[in-house]
Amino acid sequence: MKAWEIQSPGGIDSLAITEHPTPKPDFGQVCVRIMASSINNRDLSTILNPQVRNVPWGRVPNSDAAGEVVSVGEGVSRFGVGDRVAGCFFGDWTSGPISSQIMSSALGGPQDGVLAEEVVFFESGLVMIPDYLSWQQAATLPCAALTAWRALVESGGVKAGDNVLLLGTGGVSLFALQFAKMHGARVILTSSSDEKLQKASALGADQVINYRKEPHWNEAVLEHTRGLGVDHVVEVGGSGTLAKSIDSTRVGGHIAFIGVLDTSELDITGLMRKSIRLQGMYVGSRSLFLEMNNALDFHKISPVIDRTFTFDQAPAAYQYMQQARHFGKIVISME
Repeated sequence: MKAWEIQSPGGIDSLAITEHPTPKPDFGQVCVRIMASSINNRDLSTILNPQVRNVPWGRVPNSDAAGEVVSVGEGVSRFGVGDRVAGCFFGDWTSGPISSQIMSSALGGPQDGVLAEEVVFFESGLVMIPDYLSWQQAATLPCAALTAWRALVESGGVKAGDNVLLLGTGGVSLFALQFAKMHGARVILTSSSDEKLQKASALGADQVINYRKEPHWNEAVLEHTRGLGVDHVVEVGGSGTLAKSIDSTRVGGHIAFIGVLDTSELDITGLMRKSIRLQGMYVGSRSLFLEMNNALDFHKISPVIDRTFTFDQAPAAYQYMQQARHFGKIVISME
């Protein structure tokens, strides 16, 4: 059984395919033949800086995958051979609030990830995937989709008529666009590419802003909302964006803070003055994953995939992500 491993501090060049024993499920475990794995920014940053995250050499990267159950251990009741499943980002987060114990169960960091031909999961770390989705589409759900769902639906309580601000056209932002429109919200989206903005408009974005042409894009957001500001921001930007997101948010609004952002020069006065709720987002629980999948299945939402690579091309997939030219998700397919 083959798997990719991080073997040194050499970044993407440190990745190597290695041979592993074919895994066997123990009590309460399920063995899954991986059919597709998607890449998140967190996966790339783990490969580029494994020592910062205390990742040991030999760690299998990637948190997100979908595949077919090939065997089950004793005590497993939810899944059987042939079932189509996706892994949960946090294997121990079944429901309720997050905890430090749950944090230590993250795949592709504290635990081995899913960039392998077969992976063993605990039964509580898997969900069934909607039948209409391909393996590649289903592999995009565990991190990016669930983070966007939690940010807007569970935490944000987005509803019809709300204004939502999204930054960029990566996986989280495009899922947030689809979920916002699903709930009848109005979406304002930023990007530095007119081509990407056109694609976002085709997906349903109501207003688009090229932040290179309009560096004071927060002023444009306020103009589009008659000076009131947006109800929700899905903040996935970087250095310099959070302050503008705060300025773009209405009094009493909500900002979902996602990813590793530079806040060294942040003036948080605006948060207090406008009574804005700023909440860190790090994926979500299994129960929330099931809720999201029910909504996906009902509305038949199609995840946006920019490009698909083969298993042997995994380093090229990370290099492509590093270029930051993608629109939506990047997937590694095992088929």
